Amino acid sequence: MNRRTKLVTSLLMLAAAAVVIGGIEERKRALKVLARTAEEQAETPVEVIAPQPGPPTRSLTLPGTARAWYEAPIFAQVAGYVKSWNEDYGATVKAGQLLGAIETPGLDAQYAAAKASLGVAESNYRLATTTAARWQALAGTPAVSKQEVDVQVAGAAARKAELESAQQEVARYAALEAFKRVVAPFDGVVTARLTDVGSYVNAAGGDSGARTGSTELFTVADVHEIRVFVAVPQDFAGSLKAGLSATLHLPSQPGRSISAKFLTTARAFSPDTRTAVTELTVDNADGAIWPGTYVDVEFQVPTDPGVLMVPEQALIFRASGIQIAMVDPQQRVHLRNVTLGENLGEAVQITSGLAPSDRLVNNPSAGLLEGSRVRPVNAAAPKTPPGAASGFGRTDAP
Repeated sequence: MNRRTKLVTSLLMLAAAAVVIGGIEERKRALKVLARTAEEQAETPVEVIAPQPGPPTRSLTLPGTARAWYEAPIFAQVAGYVKSWNEDYGATVKAGQLLGAIETPGLDAQYAAAKASLGVAESNYRLATTTAARWQALAGTPAVSKQEVDVQVAGAAARKAELESAQQEVARYAALEAFKRVVAPFDGVVTARLTDVGSYVNAAGGDSGARTGSTELFTVADVHEIRVFVAVPQDFAGSLKAGLSATLHLPSQPGRSISAKFLTTARAFSPDTRTAVTELTVDNADGAIWPGTYVDVEFQVPTDPGVLMVPEQALIFRASGIQIAMVDPQQRVHLRNVTLGENLGEAVQITSGLAPSDRLVNNPSAGLLEGSRVRPVNAAAPKTPPGAASGFGRTDAP
């Protein structure tokens, strides 16, 4: 073989070797990429967050009903016909101001008869006292006996008792005559007029048990201050004490906030709703709140800032209980059971099973298992939970 042939052969062999070596290196690089891809796919990308301390207070909004400071339904105390009404719905009245008048012909006749009976009793008493005085003057003489004198004196005493009875009867009818004038019991607003001229009314008698046949004439409400009644759930019973602040929001006046003061609570829970009736007071000098108004009552309820909280989406609900997915320094997942506290809206308190230094997966998938390897990734900053000073701490990917 000549030199030229040997040179060509050597070049061909070198080219073949280069091709073989290049293919081997390409396969090695492909295997490395494949291994790296497989490893990355085996690591689930997750957002890792840190728990946060709870807020010192939280907002609790409940429905409430406004009531007048005083509210009095006014019934007729005498039977008769409505002669006139002087005030209508919405009228501002003063204590003792005339609201209406009732005609009572039957009562007037009884009053006249009582006064006539009083006149007879007065005449009988005067006659009896005069006669008794005369008999007493003859006492001790043969003209009269002691028995006869005692009878006349006793007769005078009986006539005196009859006179007093007649006086009391006249006073009773005079009091009833005064009820012909229906007046306001206190300063306030007429919130109802349920009668009209010519209507017949029965006497309520001043007793709620006697109102069966009676008709309410007016309702007067004192609205200088308003009572607000709200049913507070049992979980917040410990916060129902003096100093509790509340703010009212009226649907009819959006954007306006009205301060309310805690007054008292029933100190008993309804067995049907497990709520306690709580009473607040609101100054209503401007009359902006009407009795019967629906209001939203917003309480600022104290909470324990030492209790950690996490977003609701960080919880895992499984047969073994409520869990969170912890991430260790080797980026492996450990499922841990926790105990929940109060629900704060977008966040929930964790009373046991969580430490401030722990890191956990936010919004874990259903397929995340114990020991799974994860890869922390950057994510948008989470929302600040209600009442917290800042959002949940985010642990970025290394």
